[in-house]
Formats: sequence, C-alpha cells, structure tokens
Amino acid sequence: QVQLVEAGGGLVQAGGSLRLSCTASGGTFSGYNLGWFRQAPGKEREFVALIDWSSDNTRYADSVKGRFTVSRDNAKNTGYLQMNSLKPEDTGRYSCAVTTLWSEIGWRYNYWGQGTQVTVSS
Repeated sequence: QVQLVEAGGGLVQAGGSLRLSCTASGGTFSGYNLGWFRQAPGKEREFVALIDWSSDNTRYADSVKGRFTVSRDNAKNTGYLQMNSLKPEDTGRYSCAVTTLWSEIGWRYNYWGQGTQVTVSS
C-alpha cells in the first residue's frame, strides 16, 4: 500500500503560478506511473497530466498543454506539477494517484492522495 500526500495548493490570481507536490510513502514509488487529476464543484473528475516511472514519457490534457509541467524525483519519492499562466477554469481540487498502467482513466489508479485545493481568481 502506498500513501500519497499533496501540497502546494492555494489562491492565486489569473496568470499566476503554483507548484504542487505529491509525496509518497509506504511503497516503491519508483515502480509506479504518476497521474494528476482535478475536480471542480459540480463537474466530473478530469485528467490533467501523467508521467511514467522513468520520466521518459509524459501526457497532458489539451487544456493544460504548454502551461503545466509534470515531473518527479524518485530519490525523494516526490512528484510535482508546475502550473503556470493559471486561468479561472483551472480551479479545482488537484489529486495525485499512482498505477502500474499507462492510463488517463481515474479508476485504473490504485492509490490516491487527499487532494489540494487550487483556486484561480479573475
């Protein structure tokens, strides 16, 4: 079993930046692919970004391409989501999750963090 804890959310004005972290414990973090998801009030959970265990492959939702960057440091058991040029529509609770599969589908992920709130004002 892997435990995941996100941090770094907050309130930011449109055009600003935030850096989210996802710290893992209790398992072999380096053996998992890492995904980021978000959910806004009244909306379905949405895929944001994905990175494989070796950082050789990444995938982004079209809505965040060019603005968000996903990375990881396996030695620190930590993943990151750098978010630049934030827009109000980026508002939501951001969660990290891990799986052995390459997937943008939330239910394919085995372990989830509690999420961190990101609010972008106009």
